Amino acid sequence: MVLFDWVKTEPYMASLTLFTATTLHTKHGFGFQRIKLFPSKHHCVFSVSASASSSPLKALIFDCDGVILESEHLHRQAYNDAFTHFNVRCPSSSSSSSSSSVHFYDELQNQIGGGKPKMRWYFKEHGWPSSTLFETPPTDDDDRANLIDTLQDWKTERYKEIIKSGTVKPRPGVLRLMDEVKEAGIKLAVCSAATKSSVIMCLESLIGIERFQGLDCFLAGDDVKEKKPDPSIYITASKKLGVSEKDCLVVEDSVIGLQAATQAGMSCIVTYTSSTASQDFSDAIAIYPDLSNVRLKDLELLLQNLVAAK
Repeated sequence: MVLFDWVKTEPYMASLTLFTATTLHTKHGFGFQRIKLFPSKHHCVFSVSASASSSPLKALIFDCDGVILESEHLHRQAYNDAFTHFNVRCPSSSSSSSSSSVHFYDELQNQIGGGKPKMRWYFKEHGWPSSTLFETPPTDDDDRANLIDTLQDWKTERYKEIIKSGTVKPRPGVLRLMDEVKEAGIKLAVCSAATKSSVIMCLESLIGIERFQGLDCFLAGDDVKEKKPDPSIYITASKKLGVSEKDCLVVEDSVIGLQAATQAGMSCIVTYTSSTASQDFSDAIAIYPDLSNVRLKDLELLLQNLVAAK
């Protein structure tokens, strides 16, 4: 017996829920196994929810920006404020400050991880800028590094001010899932490519100091040499957690993060945002609009089925 139920999850996406009758080896003897299908232009993703007697899931690792909070528009605002404050003007846009549009920043942040690498790439492509820091564009590596460091530090402080305003909230389902994981004795981590002081302030404000201090591992962009999509941050997390990569599950929002996780040998689910929804997430084991309907048992069974299929 199969029942179908369509549920609208986004203006542009609905989820198809299949209820298949199956015999579950529990005291109830018979039950329903729920499978959610999230269609996309690339593929359908199966998310199965049913209790499992054992699970290979030993650690759940969250990205921060885009996963714990929708933040890219906030980062863009902070960068634009920094460029305006220092009157940053690239040769290709000398008539106005080098502020980025929503579309351009979405493309940039989905190609390059980390603020400093983004700026370095942009300045190489469009020319190194003049500013109140350097009246003429810097030409040597030290001055260029100084420019990027100063802009990034100012942007970080501006970003903190935005987060502290109290208008930013965690994405749906994040706090509940974190609490489920800790209660189950599964290790919990956060790995972000952003500046460490910024991520710490963000996590303390959004998930609370108690949850932040209860993390089994926390890594930021400062802790590794290479940014995502390089897998270094997740490989380092695996070692710090004392958990094999195959027993870790990562929650990401972008193809850059997905690539970092899979290259580290970890399975990954995606909770996309408006700026990443059209990306190719074919390497993810499940795709969700957010975590509001995702429970720990769903993730445990996803990994269990993945292991069984190998």
